[in-house]
Amino acid sequence: MKNLYTTEEWATLKKHIEKWKETGHDLVFTNGCFDILHAGHEALLEFARKQGGKTLVGLNSDNSVNRLKGEGRPVNPVIVRAKNLLSTGYVDSIVIYGEDTPREIIDHIEPDILIKGDDYNFETTIGAAEVVAKGGEVLFFERLPGISTTGLLENTNKNIETNKE
Repeated sequence: MKNLYTTEEWATLKKHIEKWKETGHDLVFTNGCFDILHAGHEALLEFARKQGGKTLVGLNSDNSVNRLKGEGRPVNPVIVRAKNLLSTGYVDSIVIYGEDTPREIIDHIEPDILIKGDDYNFETTIGAAEVVAKGGEVLFFERLPGISTTGLLENTNKNIETNKE
């Protein structure tokens, strides 16, 4: 089965998800930019996998990352980010989307479990109310302190500037 989808392939993705559910698997969904895969991302994906279902990651397109994160982002193009996610062994499939939020994808795929980092809460999590209204649950992953792509890039830039002096 295919494991990388674009939003133009939602109908195919939906059929893929239906097959998972027919075989008794819950659909676990999380999303993000995953620009530079780091220990925090891997811990989140491992947490998602431990929920016992099939893990689908919504991955922001390059244009979406640029709008959300600003100039110079993404560092890695979407296909590299997707391959890195799949190589972790925690991700079953990826859907690439160009919107700034995963609302449309969540509405379309109807995950059983929606996972976000604990820097979000129920009220700030896109799709949380809809997932719960359909009988699903929303889980918050306890992020690893001090680890973020933005922080890693800032530290790298500081080190480069320090070494220039």
